[in-house]
Amino acid sequence: MNTSSVQPQIYHHESQITSHISPWLIKLVYPLATRFLFPFFFKKIEITGQENVPKTGAVIIAPTHRSRWDALIVPYATGKLVSGRNPHFMVSANEMKGLQGWFIKRLGGFEVNTDRPGMDSLRHSFDLLCQGEMVVIFPEGNIYRTDDVQTLKRGVAKIALEVETAKPEVEVKILPLTVKYSEPIPQRGCSVSVKIGECLTVKNYHGKSIRESSFLLTEDLAKSLTKNNQI
Repeated sequence: MNTSSVQPQIYHHESQITSHISPWLIKLVYPLATRFLFPFFFKKIEITGQENVPKTGAVIIAPTHRSRWDALIVPYATGKLVSGRNPHFMVSANEMKGLQGWFIKRLGGFEVNTDRPGMDSLRHSFDLLCQGEMVVIFPEGNIYRTDDVQTLKRGVAKIALEVETAKPEVEVKILPLTVKYSEPIPQRGCSVSVKIGECLTVKNYHGKSIRESSFLLTEDLAKSLTKNNQI
C-alpha cells in the first residue's frame, strides 16, 4: 500500500473548537426520546442493518439528511444501545443557536459552515477520529426534503483519508446510513425507515493523492447510500 502521495493537511492545523458529551444530559435526553417522544410523534420506526455498526474503532457515520429529527434518530439507530458509544456530531452553524444550540453542544455537537467548512471543524473531526471516536457527518451538507441521495461533498472522504494517513493504526471506517420519513416534512403519525449499510474501509482507498482518493471514496459512498435507498 503506497501512502507517500497522500499528504495530510488538516493535521497541521490546531483546532479551537471542542465538543462535549454531558453524561447527565445524555442519560436524560435519549431515554426520554426513546420512551416518550418517539412513541408520541412517530407511528413506526423501522431500523435494519444494526449489525453493521462497529462497536469499537474510529467511525464516520455518513447519513442522508432529511429532517432535524435526524439528530435524534441517528444516535437512536447507532448509539449507546447499539454500539455502546455516544456519537459526536458535525452540525450546521445555523443549528447551533439559542436553546437548541445549548443542547446540541452538550450532546456532542460541534459547528461547521456547510458552505465553506472551516479548518477548525475539520481538525476537530480529525482529532476525534484519531482518538477512535464515532463522528456523524452528513455528506449531503444540508437537509433535503426528498428520498433521492443528493450530490455528496468530499469532506467526509478527505477527513477519513487524512486520519488514515496520519494514524494508519486507527483504521477508519465509514458507515453509510439512509433515513426516510413517510412525509417530506415529518408530522405526528408519520413513519421512519433507517437502513444501515456495510462499512467502507478507508485504507482500501490509499495510493493516490487526497484529491483522487477522495473522489473515489465519495463515489463509493454515494453508491452505498443509493443502494440502501433502493432496498
